[in-house]
Amino acid sequence: MRENFWERYSLGELNAKEWEALCDGCAQCCLIREVDQNEVTVYNVACELLDIESSRCRDYKNRLKTVPHCHQLTPANIAKYDWLPDTCAYRRIHRGEALPAWHPLLAGTRQRMRKKGITVCLTAVPVNEVPRRKMHQHIIETWSI
Repeated sequence: MRENFWERYSLGELNAKEWEALCDGCAQCCLIREVDQNEVTVYNVACELLDIESSRCRDYKNRLKTVPHCHQLTPANIAKYDWLPDTCAYRRIHRGEALPAWHPLLAGTRQRMRKKGITVCLTAVPVNEVPRRKMHQHIIETWSI
């Protein structure tokens, strides 16, 4: 990877390895959410492929085929994903903002972000443990779009 690539290049100029390294691994994008015309609702319920402890997808390569609601972020479509958290490195770089000090590319590990509660590993529950009728009990955030 090129030195400080996140500061020197646009998202569209990143190679595949740099693109993947930009992800901080918070797994917030792996939480179940409902997006309607005017509102986003986020639940502390994890996608069926998320390994909650590691905040990593169990089948990243095949996730788009396996999980219909999974999204593939690209430099061309990142702007439309306004439901991603403000901490998301892809959103931050797209908006011309710096990475936060806890980001693994700066901190060297994911430990700082875990301590700050950025990852979902401490709060998420597996989707197979939450009946649909009880999803309302797991709402963690709602905002208008």
